Amino acid sequence: MIEVCSVTKKFGDFTAIQDLSLSVPKGAIYGLVGYNGAGKTTLLKTVSGVYKPEGGEVKINGENIFDNAKQKAKMFYVPDDLYFQPYASMDKMAHFYNGYYANFDMEEFKKLASVFGLNTTKRINGFSKGMQRQAEIVLAMSTNPEIILLDESFDGLDPQKRAIIKNLLNEYMAEREVSIIISSHNLHELEDLCDHVGLINGKNIALDGSVADLSKDKAKFRLLFDHPVTKEDFVDVKLHTFTEDGRLITIFADGNVDEVKTKLEAMKPLLLERRNLTLEEIFLDEMEGLDYDFSKIFS
Repeated sequence: MIEVCSVTKKFGDFTAIQDLSLSVPKGAIYGLVGYNGAGKTTLLKTVSGVYKPEGGEVKINGENIFDNAKQKAKMFYVPDDLYFQPYASMDKMAHFYNGYYANFDMEEFKKLASVFGLNTTKRINGFSKGMQRQAEIVLAMSTNPEIILLDESFDGLDPQKRAIIKNLLNEYMAEREVSIIISSHNLHELEDLCDHVGLINGKNIALDGSVADLSKDKAKFRLLFDHPVTKEDFVDVKLHTFTEDGRLITIFADGNVDEVKTKLEAMKPLLLERRNLTLEEIFLDEMEGLDYDFSKIFS
């Protein structure tokens, strides 16, 4: 389990994260979303024990992670800026990691490399950026970690490789009940992968919750009427948004969704469609009125 307890990290006079707290239980994938420079990398490096916080602490399985070799041996951090030994092949890096991680599995390493179609004998510095990222994820999962930290790990990958990584992470998490944090500046990349999402807004977490809780009691309805209607006709429904396109009405509603649907049916529309909100729509709704440049995380 990962516990970030009131952590503050500074670089000179600059405060990167301040009094930040979150937790990731075993068997959970936590999506950390925020624009570039919002503090995602600083947080992940603090969680991994690379940075020592000025305030608070990070606990892994109940122990402070900083300068804790035992707990670090159970964790693998894949940074945004990848580093490999000069002129190293994947095979050479596998032997290198095998010397540091007691649970490194060479057979699993070969199987994972074949899934991505990677030649483990070739120099990694000759790989494309996307292939290098795939190589590091293969090496990471071959260590059989209890905790995986992934920083912008979908960056530079084509849709097929993204889908492979998502499937591997879901399968690995389900089998091993590990804790995973994966960061991205693009919410769409995390939407179908994570069961818990946090929005980092520079220094702290602005929104944090399970996907189920965030979407609970929220729905989007589209209605078509054979007569003009206005927002005032929906006084019995708790509306968050109301848009009108001729006689086609789109609303976001809060509360008991089934009760809302019953009230809308009583208005006798020609058409009534209901669907759950996407994470993007939930975030926009929850963060309405706050100073946040959403264009940087929804594009």
